[in-house]
Amino acid sequence: MRSIYEQALGADFQKLHPRIQQRFGFCSQDRTASIGHGVMQLIWYNKLAALPLFIGTLRHIMFPQGGVNIPFSIENYAYVDAFGRETVTWIRKFKFQRAIRHFDATMVYSGEREIIVDYLGNKQHLAVDLDVAVSTKGGIRIISGEQRFYEGWLQFRFPRLFTGRAEVNEWYDDEERCYKISVDVRNPILGQIFRYEGSFQASFVNSGHEAIPIGIRPLREEKRE
Repeated sequence: MRSIYEQALGADFQKLHPRIQQRFGFCSQDRTASIGHGVMQLIWYNKLAALPLFIGTLRHIMFPQGGVNIPFSIENYAYVDAFGRETVTWIRKFKFQRAIRHFDATMVYSGEREIIVDYLGNKQHLAVDLDVAVSTKGGIRIISGEQRFYEGWLQFRFPRLFTGRAEVNEWYDDEERCYKISVDVRNPILGQIFRYEGSFQASFVNSGHEAIPIGIRPLREEKRE
């Protein structure tokens, strides 16, 4: 079985840096997880977007707080969800002086649509289409597209003016021997609303369905993509 990122990239997956292939190349059958620890040199948010960002903290989707040299961790586990979909977690924690902020997501590969769908937050209410590509120096670039909201019988697409377009870049720096990451979220009206950039080291540990720690999988799973 191929990882969801290899399925999305196809032959281009081999163009990724070997360390990036390692980080994005495992699936549930490999019983492997990537655990990263590092520092965000900068976290910034637009104060005009403070209210929606604050609402997002209730579901572990971004947050209205910034700073420099913020310790953080990222946990990527691969498993098969309740609907039989290959899934990868993105559990990000940022340790500020008085609070630990969360930014959680789970990604699945939609075989029917041949695209990665990113469920933001710990209850999978917000589904986002992702465009995945190889960037310079063998890095990976992920850009968000259409966003949909699912809650019980309620479902709708967000108008573009009320969404944020996110661009995630991750690459491996051979000189500094570490992973680098940058995230930039922009809105058509407010411009840049959230961003962070930092570096980290990643270790790869044995995992499995029964070995995934509490708090990694979402509180609920959404079938609609």
